[in-house]
Order: sequence, then C-alpha cells, then structure tokens
Amino acid sequence: QVQLAESGGGLVQPGGSLRLSCAASEIIFSRYVVGWYRQAPGKQREFVASIGRFGSTNYAESVKGRFTVSRDNAKNTIYLQMNSLKPEDTAVYYCNSGTISLNILGPLWGQGTQVTVSS
Repeated sequence: QVQLAESGGGLVQPGGSLRLSCAASEIIFSRYVVGWYRQAPGKQREFVASIGRFGSTNYAESVKGRFTVSRDNAKNTIYLQMNSLKPEDTAVYYCNSGTISLNILGPLWGQGTQVTVSS
C-alpha cells in the first residue's frame, strides 16, 4: 500500500518555478506532520520543509523566502511550491511522515521525484 507518493519534478531553468505534490493516505494526512527532504548526488539527505496537521510550517534556512509548503485537506495532498530555483536545488525530493513534530524525521518515505535546475 502506497502511503506517500510524490510527483511534479522535472527540469527547470535557474530562476524558474516548480510545484511538487505529495499524495498521502488519509491516516497519514490526518495524524502526522508531512515533510519534504532532498538528496543531491554525493550528499546526505537534508530537510527542506514540513507542515503540521493544522498548518504550522518549518523551513530550512536555504529555502526560506523561496519555497512554500501547503496542504489541501480535500485532496490529502501536500504541496511544495519552489520559486527562484537555483542549480544547488537540484536533487531528488522526498516526502516524509510518521511523526507529530515539525523537527523530527519520520519513518515513512515516498519514492522521490527528481528536480533538476539547469540552463
């Protein structure tokens, strides 16, 4: 049973925008924080942003002011709107869940979606 499924990745030029989606099962969506993480080639996976059940959010310093995380309760979906993209944002982006804290990594992962920022 797929509990987290990302989509929306692709190739974009520097300065461009993308919106990622994470479709979550109803149990996950109603009970847990959902976070976004990313992993670039040769680097460790790092935190990007997270959103709680009631809309509280947390962001990594590197994406503040450029990325926005939001949720659609009718669709059980979490979004990551990414603006002013930079080449260093290139990575596989993953959904993460299974915790009630904005700051703690959960045990559940999606399969990831590739984002490439390049001219």
